[in-house]
Parts: sequence; C-alpha cells; structure tokens
Amino acid sequence: MTPTDSLTRGAGRTAVRPPLPVKMVIAGGFGVGKTTAVGSISEIEPLTTEASITEVAAGVDDLSLTPRKTTTTVAMDFGCITIDPTLKLYLFGTPGQERFGFMWDDIVEGALGGLVIVDTRRLDDCYAAVDYFEHKGIPFAVAINAFDGQVEHTLDEVRWALDVAEGTPLVVFDARERGSVRDALLVVLELALARSGG
Repeated sequence: MTPTDSLTRGAGRTAVRPPLPVKMVIAGGFGVGKTTAVGSISEIEPLTTEASITEVAAGVDDLSLTPRKTTTTVAMDFGCITIDPTLKLYLFGTPGQERFGFMWDDIVEGALGGLVIVDTRRLDDCYAAVDYFEHKGIPFAVAINAFDGQVEHTLDEVRWALDVAEGTPLVVFDARERGSVRDALLVVLELALARSGG
C-alpha cells in the first residue's frame, strides 16, 4: 500500500473529538459533604487535600453535628466525570471554613457554575458560599444533603432562610450516591447553559 492509498482510506473517517471540558465548583460549609460528593462521582481517583483535625482546629470548627469527622479539606478536592461523549465535567471542591476563603477566587476562576451543598441542620454555614456565587454572578444551584436520609426543613423554608432568588434551583440529594450527585450537577449545567444561551 502506498502512502496515497493510506490517505485515501483515512479520508472517509471522521476524527473523534475529545469531550468539551467544563469546570464546575462544589462549595458549602464545613462538613456538608463536598469531598464525599466529589469522591462519589469522580471517574478517576479523586485528588483530596484532607488533613487531620487538630485540637486547635476542633476549637475553631464546630464539630457538634459532625462528631465522627476526623479530617478537613485544607485546599481543594478535584475529580472529573464524563457526562457523554461531548462533555466532561472537571469538579473542584472548595474548603468549607471561612479562614480558607482567600483560595476561592483561584478555585472558581473559569467555572461555568457551582453547586452549593447545604446541611439543613446548619444553614448558616452555607451563607458565605451563597453570597460568593451571587456576588460573582456565577450560576449555581443549592443541593440539600439528606444526612441519614432526611432533611430538617422544606425546600421553601430553605429558600426563604437563604434568601435565594426563585431562579436558583434547590434540590435534595445524597452526596454518597453517584446518581444523586450526577443529577444535582446536571441541574447546575442546565442552568448555566440556559444563562449562557447555549
């Protein structure tokens, strides 16, 4: 076979394009399930920056509702999931404590949207994340993590307490369940694409 034959045979094939990369941020307060959500859905071994909670940190972070929590994210979590052959989400989880807030601008840069995870037993822990996304104008959804299969407040009560606009989706999900995390991320993706006119 000549080089020309080889080129002619390959001319009928279409090149397979890699999926479009999309950056998505997962945010929320301390211990709400961000690391768990990234780990549940990532198709690669997730990168985490978990560190042991020291006695000093335990004095700063409220562990009363998360007594079994022994580690905390000190930089970010990272994972990815291919939604379909055309789209791949790259997930960046923020640290939950306000003292790590200085990292958020770098983590969020270039993100199409965000998922703010909420523990309804500690709604005040997610105010900073909600305010951040609203201030930056980044499309986001609020995902209420159903700890032990239940939530403390209705979606309407959570919307009122967080004072989020009607156009901001609220969903209930389980950060441990891959399909549940996927569905929550798809809500953010649809919202972001609608706002961008895509």
